[in-house]
Amino acid sequence: MLKSLRPLVFFPTFLILVGALIFSLVDLDEFLHYTNLANGFVLEHFSWLFSLGSFYLLLLIVVTYCSKLGDIRIGGDNAKPRIGKIRWFMIVLCTTLAVGVLFWTTAEPLYHLHTPPKSLGIEPNSPNAILFALSAMFLHWGPTPYAIYAVPGLIFALAFYNLKMPFSITSSLKPVLGNLVNGKRGDIIDALALYSLVVGMASSLGTGALTLVGGISQFLPIERNAWSLGIVIAIIVAVFVFSAASGLIKGIARLSMVNFWLLIALFTFVFLFGPTQYILGIGVEGFGAYLENFFRLSLFTGQAANDPWPQSWSVFYWAVWFAWAPITAMFLGKIARGYTVREFIMVNVILPSLFILLWIAVFSGTAIFMDQSSGGALYAILNEEGIEQLLYHIFGKLPLGLVSTLILVFVSFVSYVTAADSSTDAIGDLCVKDFNSESQDNTGMGIKVLWGVLIGLVSWIMVSTVGVSGVKSLSNLGGLPATLIILCCSATLIKWIKKPELLSR
Repeated sequence: MLKSLRPLVFFPTFLILVGALIFSLVDLDEFLHYTNLANGFVLEHFSWLFSLGSFYLLLLIVVTYCSKLGDIRIGGDNAKPRIGKIRWFMIVLCTTLAVGVLFWTTAEPLYHLHTPPKSLGIEPNSPNAILFALSAMFLHWGPTPYAIYAVPGLIFALAFYNLKMPFSITSSLKPVLGNLVNGKRGDIIDALALYSLVVGMASSLGTGALTLVGGISQFLPIERNAWSLGIVIAIIVAVFVFSAASGLIKGIARLSMVNFWLLIALFTFVFLFGPTQYILGIGVEGFGAYLENFFRLSLFTGQAANDPWPQSWSVFYWAVWFAWAPITAMFLGKIARGYTVREFIMVNVILPSLFILLWIAVFSGTAIFMDQSSGGALYAILNEEGIEQLLYHIFGKLPLGLVSTLILVFVSFVSYVTAADSSTDAIGDLCVKDFNSESQDNTGMGIKVLWGVLIGLVSWIMVSTVGVSGVKSLSNLGGLPATLIILCCSATLIKWIKKPELLSR
């Protein structure tokens, strides 16, 4: 394993994580102080870059779809798909959603409903606040984050398969930067991308463990402590590492199919047994509010009125999506061989966006309806018991509450595992030398196991001592270098839009 390792990619992130763990255990208060200070600096000084960058990537995807580049086939004219289109869509959807979409699509709209941005003059808990909450949800979880993933994913796919470049982030930069990203400089760029994803995964794993412990506590008398969190994290890590090591078809594809149909079952259940008429009406009206306010909310930084809302929500989300994007893009590009650029955008942006817009209408609409009907009781539960309990409470109010809650716990587990094993797969491929388009799926298996164990350990220690907020601060710090990498990569896509024949050689 060590002979095939790329040391400048692997060790910087490894040492940073180990150092952060030691620092937090030696002096927790100082650790929190410095990470919060650095995190605040990034969000305060680069809000404009995150907002403008995400908006720009969405526009770039639209231009790409309509251009002649849309006809180019990933891998060349004779390339055959690795997987069927339906299974491809299932993998894309389930590896990008993760467990967060289950819980935040009920919790987040309540925050926006009761504490909208002061600078926009929206009265809390008003009809305008309801529409704002839904439009914010569509913004944060809809086409924009999928565009942040799709642009680098498409560039990597074309560079890797059509131009036969190495399995590296720098392959997406080489067409415009040339020899500037060769050798050690390229390894450093890959290391930055690796750091961004690994701390993001640790944060997400910590959140997932909290929500799963909260769900299990609905059936068993267990407390949320270091031991219960450790057991849940160990089970999650074991499953997603095994799945990633099993390869694309055996592991991730099968898991994604199970996850997809479970999500469809949950969606159908809430739609039919929830406030169906309200969901239909508020979903349509909320989508209209999203379209009406799209440009303003997309570029809302809060600078004019010194409003902290964008940094707490929109800018924070953009930083997180950017942090995950470089390596997530490598996985999305890896599974796209044999399809055209236009098909790539359809499956990676358009179809997932339609799914999530419907999901938000159902789950966010249900949460808002229950909160309004109970005089704000749901918001009180959110503040007193946390997001990990809110969704279980909502399901408890629906018919077959016990059965549906048990299914929800299982779906939460499968959703995180599905997203995590795709990232672990890409991490393993990135950290080894000479991975190419003909390499087998079990390449870098030892590295995948090692990173899975390390991510689980970091997540367990952080969530048991510092809390998820400490890991999130580390994750956000990775958003800035990742943003710069992706924006530089976008110049490659612009070059290919102008001259698609460059990919036909």
